[in-house]
Amino acid sequence: MRHMRSRRSLVILLTAALAAGSVGGWSHATAAPGEPAVSETLFATSFEDGQPQPKWASTVETGPDGTPKTAGVNGSDSTGIPGNVTDRIVDVAANSEYVEAGEVKENLVDGNTASKWLTFTRTGWVRFTFAEPVAVQRYALTSANDAPERDPRDWTLRGSNDGTTWTALDTRAGEAFTERFQTKTYDTANTTAFRLYQLDISANYGGVGLIQLAEVQFSDGSTTPPAQNMRTTVGKGANGGYNAKAGMGFTGVKALRYQGTHVAEGRGYSYNKVFEVDISVTETTELSYLVFPSFITDDLNYPSTYAAIDLAFSDGTYLSDLGARDQHGFELSPRGQGAAKSLYTNQWNRVASVIGSVAAGKTIKRVLVAYDNPRGPASFSGWFDDIAVKSAPATVAKPRPTDHVLTTRGTNSSGSFSRGNNFPATAVPHGFNFWSPMTNAGSISWLYEYAKANNRDNLPTLQAFTASHEPSPWMGDRQTFQVMPSTGTPTADRAMRALPFRHENETAQAHYYGVKFENGMRAEIAPTDHAAVFRFTFTGDSSNLVFDNVNNSGGLTLDAASGVVTGFSDVKSGLSTGATRLFVYGKVNRPVTGSGRLTGVGRDNVAGYLQFDTSSDKAVELRIATSLLGVEQARRNLELEVSTSDTFESVRDRAQQAWDKVLGMIEVEGATEDQLTTLYSNLYRLYLYPNSGFENVGTASEPKYQYASPVQSAGPSTPTKTGAKVVDGKIYVNNGFWDTYRTTWPAYSLFTPRKAGELADGFVQQYRDGGWISRWSSPGYANLMTGTSSDVAFADAFVKGVKDFDAKAAFEAAVKNATVAPPNAGVGRKGLDTSIFTGYTSTATGEGMSWAIEGYVNDYGIANMARELYQQTGDAEYLAQSEYFANRAQNYVHMFDPNTGFFQGRNPDGTWRAPASEYDPREWGHDYTETDGWNMAFSVPHDGQGLANLYGGRAGLASKLDEFFATPETAKFPGSYGGVIHEMTEARDVRMGQLGHSNQVSHHITYMYDYAGQPWKTQEKVREILSRLYLGSEIGQGYPGDEDNGEQSAWWLFSALGFYPLQMGNSTYAIGSPLFKKATVHLENGSTLVVNAPANSARNIYVQSLKVNGKAWDKAYLPHSAIAAGGTLDFEMGASPSSWATGADAAPPSLTSGNEPPKPLRDVTSLGSVSGAPASVLDNTSQTSGSLSWLQVDLKDKKEKVEFYTLTSGKGSGDPSSWVLKGSYDGKSWSTVDERTGVVFAHRQQTRAFKIARAGHYQYYRLEFPGAVTVAEVELLAKPFVTCTSTITGEHAGPLRVEGAVCVDGGSVTGPVTVAAGASLYVFGGRLEGPLTASGAASVVLVEATVGGPVSVTGATGEVSLERTSVGGPVNLVGNRGGTVVAGNTVGGPLSCGTSTPPPVDNGWPNDVRGPKSGQCSAF
Repeated sequence: MRHMRSRRSLVILLTAALAAGSVGGWSHATAAPGEPAVSETLFATSFEDGQPQPKWASTVETGPDGTPKTAGVNGSDSTGIPGNVTDRIVDVAANSEYVEAGEVKENLVDGNTASKWLTFTRTGWVRFTFAEPVAVQRYALTSANDAPERDPRDWTLRGSNDGTTWTALDTRAGEAFTERFQTKTYDTANTTAFRLYQLDISANYGGVGLIQLAEVQFSDGSTTPPAQNMRTTVGKGANGGYNAKAGMGFTGVKALRYQGTHVAEGRGYSYNKVFEVDISVTETTELSYLVFPSFITDDLNYPSTYAAIDLAFSDGTYLSDLGARDQHGFELSPRGQGAAKSLYTNQWNRVASVIGSVAAGKTIKRVLVAYDNPRGPASFSGWFDDIAVKSAPATVAKPRPTDHVLTTRGTNSSGSFSRGNNFPATAVPHGFNFWSPMTNAGSISWLYEYAKANNRDNLPTLQAFTASHEPSPWMGDRQTFQVMPSTGTPTADRAMRALPFRHENETAQAHYYGVKFENGMRAEIAPTDHAAVFRFTFTGDSSNLVFDNVNNSGGLTLDAASGVVTGFSDVKSGLSTGATRLFVYGKVNRPVTGSGRLTGVGRDNVAGYLQFDTSSDKAVELRIATSLLGVEQARRNLELEVSTSDTFESVRDRAQQAWDKVLGMIEVEGATEDQLTTLYSNLYRLYLYPNSGFENVGTASEPKYQYASPVQSAGPSTPTKTGAKVVDGKIYVNNGFWDTYRTTWPAYSLFTPRKAGELADGFVQQYRDGGWISRWSSPGYANLMTGTSSDVAFADAFVKGVKDFDAKAAFEAAVKNATVAPPNAGVGRKGLDTSIFTGYTSTATGEGMSWAIEGYVNDYGIANMARELYQQTGDAEYLAQSEYFANRAQNYVHMFDPNTGFFQGRNPDGTWRAPASEYDPREWGHDYTETDGWNMAFSVPHDGQGLANLYGGRAGLASKLDEFFATPETAKFPGSYGGVIHEMTEARDVRMGQLGHSNQVSHHITYMYDYAGQPWKTQEKVREILSRLYLGSEIGQGYPGDEDNGEQSAWWLFSALGFYPLQMGNSTYAIGSPLFKKATVHLENGSTLVVNAPANSARNIYVQSLKVNGKAWDKAYLPHSAIAAGGTLDFEMGASPSSWATGADAAPPSLTSGNEPPKPLRDVTSLGSVSGAPASVLDNTSQTSGSLSWLQVDLKDKKEKVEFYTLTSGKGSGDPSSWVLKGSYDGKSWSTVDERTGVVFAHRQQTRAFKIARAGHYQYYRLEFPGAVTVAEVELLAKPFVTCTSTITGEHAGPLRVEGAVCVDGGSVTGPVTVAAGASLYVFGGRLEGPLTASGAASVVLVEATVGGPVSVTGATGEVSLERTSVGGPVNLVGNRGGTVVAGNTVGGPLSCGTSTPPPVDNGWPNDVRGPKSGQCSAF
């Protein structure tokens, strides 16, 4: 019933959106008020032949007052070399190229320095063919993004008119490019016009076997004076696009270019008239266009984005002056578009507006191209395409959540710039297979490129449809199998069989993919978990289905008589660790008239075809299933999931119902159509991953699940059966935890906790089966990224109440990650062999600082999970582990360099990687994974107060964040990467200072203002991101960077709801700013969470107040318990920041309290002398070990209170199993402080931590084993002694009031001592003549001291210790909460103890008490 309510609500929502007049994409736009429902095109052009062409070229509009609408702008081109004729090149040839990576010869003339040509040769040549001869007198070369050793050093430029006779025009030797993307210009003495020019490279800069270049430009040497006006001319289309085909429009092969130079210091503008029209505007009239602003090198003001289509009306007004808004709510004027920062450079952007809302009743007379920028000077250029005026936006009824999903969202991407880097996967939630169209059937990375791989007519083409298991293009695909419809002679030549189509003829949804090709053929897919039904509708009388694969790693069997196709696939990328053989079973529904192998292209094993008579019935259906167990199981999977009574429609509808059930969990009010697309497409991406890796080998009624293990070694497979180990149970795969732990797993835990439990257990199964949980499951133990982040992901789920998974096994797996030096690079934590002892991962481990930071976050999760396990089981071992790992979670202080004010790497000897004079936080790489020092400056989301204390307090943290957002990312500091990687360019184009929101490592930073006591800045930044970084869904964009298994999507989902899982591993959320007026979340448990913000708008982004379940709430965080069972959040929103949630106690909780940086446990053995043990057990590495039967540590004093100790097993045998740890104050009298028996070290190089049962301020420690044992390392762990505010070593005459931390070190106080609330007193060997009174103190420690009068300590929050101390009067210890030790003392009066938690202990040292003993100390 809930599902039906959801559907009705969506219908109501769509109706409301139609009434609101917001505008979305082409077929996804909402309409303005009123009719008509049908959209009629009143004017449209893509500048192609036969379409409307401009009446004016480079002509400025004259205003009603007769003044030209231009100032401070001319038409000069400063983006290329003068006299540039490169656009006349019609063909490029080269000795070789790197096709697989897209680093091809055409990139040399695409106007984009981010792309390049690469050849795996020491020498090389490139030949350029012009449409007609041209006399090149100047040329320029641009270095590529990385590896300067590949740059050309020696070359000759030659010219020819016949390709046989060549004339040398210029020779260079010893050239060097000192920077990446550096353009160097060279003059020649040539005056002869040649049609062919060839660059012969005879040597590169570094003598390596590769050559690369980014760009080549040619000039005829002309220096024509710049055009007086901004240029607006029709040309062959945009160059320099990251993801667009070079020299093309968005649609077709032409576009309108705007170009000029802004010469004025202030405002510069030009409004050029282009078309003459006569169009009446009604209330529903829509203007739309595509714009491609070019990035001007190093100009971070993005001047090319200050451009828009403008309209001149018959009454002398202009659209740009009327306050029109585009579909995203931004002002539709050149200044408004630039200020919005919503247009991406070097990419196409679609803009649409219902102009009738401001111009109804007017008549459009001219269409203008406008540039208007308040800041100069600057260069600018770009292209417009697909300008259209329609009577109303096209509207499509979308009554179901699935109707809003676009699986092509994020596919307009590449390795140069990601807008998601997705492919259009049709599947069921968490399905075993993806089914996808392929624009490049030879790729195991970018399967589908929205536009970049278009053909010469600028149309995308499909080369195959594939079964896929790709989690990310960077991980690569695996276990693939392809099919493609064709007519005529079947062929395995991908280019020959490729079929062009248009995106408007493509339906890409979660549950269904369909496309109509230009030749009229259709292909459709309906998915199940392990299977799919394909339906192909042909146009000819004889048609084919071609079967193929990425490469020849596989087999194919065709049974024409039965119409059955079987086969196997061993296709896998280099990072597809653990991938086993895929088996396929398929059956067609039509008689086969012919079949055979397709040979001659290197894929003889996998390519073949079936042929059909389609003269009368044009449709052929293929039902196909896969298995990792064998061909017979593939057949069974098909039988289980697609019955004989099923039709294509019934399979499709079941998939849609499955998705509607998932997507319908969230409904919103006040959303635009684009926001609905974003919402439901994000939910689709979230629940697309991770994927089932198991199969039902039983029946539908009595299922039995098994899987082919990807985490154990496999034996040889046969053509019909796997050689992998077959294991009972369910396993899940395809997850990069470095990405997903941040938002994806918390989303599962909140929205669908039962499913979260099943998914988590599917990865815990990896541990039960293979001994580890993957860092990156693709499907097994892929060696990629930093951190064992399943630790904190599953801990977070557990502390939020997720059940249905083996929590104890999950905890064991996490502890193994955190304490066992990994046997290989694919599992565990790199560098743990030393970092577990030093507290930091050194530079000896690549990206060591990132490994360390991720380790601290994961240790925090482990600590909280251990505490929750203790609360559920009462097992004290869990409590001890909680304390140990909580201390480790604060070791981030060891990576903070106070000299630079940033986290940075430390060398193995403890020194900083870079001295402060050389450190630059803008540099990428080195210590940091896919980011720089700025973006790692806030990577302590679990302890915001501790981080703030490193920066001088909350105000210091806020100031650091302000500087972060004010410091621009330039993509000019590649650091150890050696060149620009796509994450740098994407981060630059976020345009929010240093914030790399395009990558996961930065996703928490906007919420860190909540810790700083300035939540309004979190609200402001979050809403800016939501408003402009997730746009472009309708043209294959939609994300600011790699989507990564639902993580970018889940960030948006949480932020749109108004809260975020900032402190992973904790059951709280940081509060941001909700996006919608109302959001309703139908939780899996049947409850409903409602987020109300009725005053919400693009202006009202600041929280004024909040009620949680009807009660006022003034904290910047939200407990999970307040919403997990349903509830209501009522936000009052306003246009200005408020003081809401700025109180001292309003910040999210932290590990650290107070104003000091944390001081976690550290090893103190190095602070004293050690006897009885070889140096190899004290050298801070588990790579070495030694034999011993005892060990004694003599510390220099009694100030260090050892609370834990660790033992680490060696690489071989000889582990200890029992021992005694003793402590002594004087090295003569000893007491057992901890004793263990039956201890097992289950793993090699495993560190186990033990909580000392009777900890005290001992100066001597002795560890005794029954016999000789072998260990790798021994540690005694104590917190650093407090920093004393003042120290008394002589005599203090008179009374003493203790404020701060006062230490009496052998000195004396002649008067009474009073310890103030929150203060601490430490007395070692000193004498207090008068009484000692402490109420609400932080700590009171008396060791071998003398107190003349009574001692009263009540309500202390920290340590209370009286050890070997003589007290002349009574002792009263009541209500202390930090642990109380009363050991070996002489008390001249009564000893009274009560209500302390935990109860006081004597550590086995008897006390000499002259008076009565009572309460908790009665047995002392």
